Amino acid sequence: MECPHLMVCVPAESERRSLPHGGPSSWCCSVCRSNKNPWLCLTCFTVHCGRYVNGHAKRHYEEILRPSTDSRCQDKDKIQHTVCMDCNSYSTFCYRCDDFAVNDNKLGSVQRLREHLQNLENSARFSNDRKRKLAAEASSPSNKCVRLNGNVTANDGQAATGLRNLGNTCFMNAVLQSLSNIQQFCCYFKDLPAVELRSGKTAGRRMYHTRSQGLDSNMSLAEEFRKTLCALWQGSPTAISPDSLFYVIWKVMPSFRGYQQQDAHEFMRYLLDHLHMELQDSGQGMGTDISAWGPFGLQEGKKSTNGVPTVVTQIFGGVLQSEVNCLICGTESKKFDPFLDLSLDIPSQYRKRSKSQDVSPVCTLRDCLHSFTALEELDEAELYTCYKCKQKQKSTKKFWIQKLPSVLSLHIKRFHWTTYFRNKIDTYVQFPMKGLDLKGFLLDMESTSESILYDLVAVVVHHGSGIGSGHYTAYAAHNGHWYHFNDSTVTRSEEETVARAKAYILFYTQQPHDNHK
Repeated sequence: MECPHLMVCVPAESERRSLPHGGPSSWCCSVCRSNKNPWLCLTCFTVHCGRYVNGHAKRHYEEILRPSTDSRCQDKDKIQHTVCMDCNSYSTFCYRCDDFAVNDNKLGSVQRLREHLQNLENSARFSNDRKRKLAAEASSPSNKCVRLNGNVTANDGQAATGLRNLGNTCFMNAVLQSLSNIQQFCCYFKDLPAVELRSGKTAGRRMYHTRSQGLDSNMSLAEEFRKTLCALWQGSPTAISPDSLFYVIWKVMPSFRGYQQQDAHEFMRYLLDHLHMELQDSGQGMGTDISAWGPFGLQEGKKSTNGVPTVVTQIFGGVLQSEVNCLICGTESKKFDPFLDLSLDIPSQYRKRSKSQDVSPVCTLRDCLHSFTALEELDEAELYTCYKCKQKQKSTKKFWIQKLPSVLSLHIKRFHWTTYFRNKIDTYVQFPMKGLDLKGFLLDMESTSESILYDLVAVVVHHGSGIGSGHYTAYAAHNGHWYHFNDSTVTRSEEETVARAKAYILFYTQQPHDNHK
C-alpha cells in the first residue's frame, strides 16, 4: 500500500544521519542487543529487533503513542517513529498503517536511504570477505564448513544463505530454496533486467532488496521473485527476510494470506502458474536465451499448450498422454495434457508397516512411477462417456509420458482424506540421488535407444503429522555440496542423510546425453 506518513516520518537527507558501524544486516537491537532481524526507525535512526524476535521495534512505536505530560508534545510528534526499515531486505513498514509501504516521499528519502544502507552492507561484506580470506590463507585447508549467522560457507564455494521465517512461512522458504538451486531456472531470473531497468527508470542500477515501485495493481511477482533469488545468491552473511515477496504473494494469491501453515506443493504450483502467466503478459517469456546454461535450455520453436512458452513451461513443462478404453465396445480415446509436476501415490501395499520393520518391503520411487502409469479400471464415480456407445461405460485408463521436461518435479502424495480429516502417509520412499532412468515410462520408448537419466538437485521434506501443522525444510545441491535449509539455519549434509529423507517433493534435472555414454 501507499503510506501517507512518509513525509512526516522520514527526514530529508536521512542517508547522512549517524548510523551504527558495520553492515546493516549485523546491527544489534538497542534494547536486547540481538542481531536477528534488525529494523531501523526512520525518524530517530535507532535500531530495534523485529516482532518475531523480541518485538522492540513495535514497542518503540507504542511508547511514542502513550499520553505525555509534556504540553509541548504535539500530535505531529506522535505520528513520527511509525515507519521503520528492515535492515536485511530494506523494505519499509508503517505501524500506523499496519502494512508495508511501497511508495516514497516527494524527496525520494526512502530510496536514497536504501542505497546508502546497501553501500554500507557492501562495504562491510567486502571487509569481512577480505578478513575471511586472510584467515583461510593463514590456516590449513579444510573441507569443514563455518556457520555465520544464518548461512554456511565452504572454503571452495559461495555461501549458502538462509531465509527468515515470517510466521509459519517454512512452506514458502523450502520451495524457494529448492527453486533457487535449479541452475537453468535461477539463471534466467538473475539475468532478467529489473523492473526499473526495463521501464527505463534508475538506469544502470540493480536493487535486489527493494520493493518494486508503484501501486498494488502494478506489483510484479516475477520481479520480487527475481530479487529474492539474486539476494540468495549474493551470499549474505545473515539470513535474508523474504517479506517483500511474501507481501506480493498475499496480493496475487489470496489463498496464502495469513500466517497459518500451508501446503508446500500447492504453493509451488500457484507460484509457477502465476510466474508463467505474468511472464507471458509482460512479453518476457522468451526474452532471454538460456541455452548457454545447460544442455536442456529453451527449445526454440516449441510452444506450450497454454500459449506462448515461458521459462517456467520450457524448464518444468512436460506432456502426458492419457488413454481411455471402453470395456464394452473397445473404443479408444487419447488426450494430451501439459504438466509442471507429477503427483505420485504411494502404492497401498507400502502404506501399512508390518510388525517386523526389518522384513517390510521398501517402497521405491520407481514403484510410485509404475503405479502412476499402470493400467487401472475406473470406478463408478469416474465412468467414461463413450462417444460410440453414447453413454457412460466401464473403462480402463493408462498414462504415458509423451514429453519429459528438463527439470522433473515429483510430488509424493502423503496426505489423503478420511471421513472427517486428512491423514499423513509417513512411508519412506527410496529415491536415487543420480541416474533416475525414465525411458521405460515414455510413450515412444522403443524409438529411444539411449537411457534418459535424471539427477537429484533438491528435496522438500514435511516434518510432522498433519498438512496444517508440522514444519517444512529442504535439501539442495549448492556449489557441488548438499545443504539442509531449515529457514534461517543452513547446514552441510551428506548424500546419505539426504537419501534417508522422507521426501514430499523431489526435483530432478536431466543429464546431458553425453553423460550417458
